[in-house]
Amino acid sequence: MQLLHIDSAITGTQSISRELTAHIVAAWQAQHANTQVQYLDLAQDAPAHFTMDAMAPRTGQTEGLSAAQQQENAVSERLVQQFLGADVIVIGAPLYNFSIPTQLKAWIDRIAQPGRTFRYTANGPEGLAKGKTVIVASSRGGIYSTSEAGRALEHQESYLQTVMGFFGITDVRFVRAEGVAMDKEKALGNARQNLAELLHGPAANQERVSAAA
Repeated sequence: MQLLHIDSAITGTQSISRELTAHIVAAWQAQHANTQVQYLDLAQDAPAHFTMDAMAPRTGQTEGLSAAQQQENAVSERLVQQFLGADVIVIGAPLYNFSIPTQLKAWIDRIAQPGRTFRYTANGPEGLAKGKTVIVASSRGGIYSTSEAGRALEHQESYLQTVMGFFGITDVRFVRAEGVAMDKEKALGNARQNLAELLHGPAANQERVSAAA
């Protein structure tokens, strides 16, 4: 089994999401001894923002690519192969300004490839990355999950749920540390306590494990 471990927080050892992804990966390995882990730190190795040089090969252009286009295509190809080769993807996704880090968005822009992770059919879009499990370590300074106004403000978990669903992934789970700016230890403690429940629970439930302070 191949597990892709992704961190995107810029705060290094102070990061809550990085701490959570480490716990998630360790717990998964404890249950699945044959798991092989690849690690991608997007704060250290983020692809450049999406440009026309990166876009050109996806428009069907295969001849006459410039050196810049070939280089950008190689980056995208490396990332999409790594994503498609994983059975489980653990993503550290802190909430930055109501959304995800730009580094994580740049990664998504590279793996969102027609014919690879999705395609358009006569019946509409179809995801091509079916059968994977995605576990998102979500960290938030405030509390957004307990009110309609809060849920309207966040474009972090909702976005990741949407884009992974577009890729055909139906098993998307969330470990949420919420309110860490108010009570960090309580938020982390609740997240760790509920992690075992998430990993043992039915995948079809797509459980959102909340560590609401």
